[in-house]
Amino acid sequence: MSFTLPDLPYAHDALAGAGMSRETLEYHHDLHHKAYVDKGNELIAGTAWAGAGNDRLEEVIKATYGVDEHAGLFNQVSQHWNHIQFWEMMSPSSGAMPSELESRITDAFGSVDAFKKEFAAAGAGQFGSGWAWLVVDGGQLKVTKTPNGVNPVCFGQTALLGCDVWEHSYYIDYRNKRPVYLENFLTKLVNWENVAERLANAG
Repeated sequence: MSFTLPDLPYAHDALAGAGMSRETLEYHHDLHHKAYVDKGNELIAGTAWAGAGNDRLEEVIKATYGVDEHAGLFNQVSQHWNHIQFWEMMSPSSGAMPSELESRITDAFGSVDAFKKEFAAAGAGQFGSGWAWLVVDGGQLKVTKTPNGVNPVCFGQTALLGCDVWEHSYYIDYRNKRPVYLENFLTKLVNWENVAERLANAG
């Protein structure tokens, strides 16, 4: 086995009406994500995890995080995992937030609007490249941000929602307006059913 690039769960132009163009997805999925897969397969050869597939990504992430000699491999596998989640966390029809998710978010942050404000601030405030996340940590919902390819797996957290704030995720459509991209992501792109399913599975 080896790492493989999954197909998008929708057509390349499916998110265009919600603010993420076909060109962005062609570059982001077909080129950037594929590069993480290809480089990850190259770097994992000859290691204890040689031949690992997508089903072992979390194992490799945990084993290589913070280990200098495997820093390059970590970067590739963590970004591969991040992007698999990212595609699934978006939908051509964002839809209403399921009631159980809305209730948990309101309990944790005071309101859905307060959550969105905190999430957008985390993404906008991440200096350079990275991610904004909604996670379950010790049974509690929290908003976090991580640099580069670091993700919740590294900290034993469960990712419910993640937004890629590397420039390649938004520059074609939004140029340097990261806050506008984040607002659009939260308003039009999030697959709230997917987030709710992740929460249910987190227990």
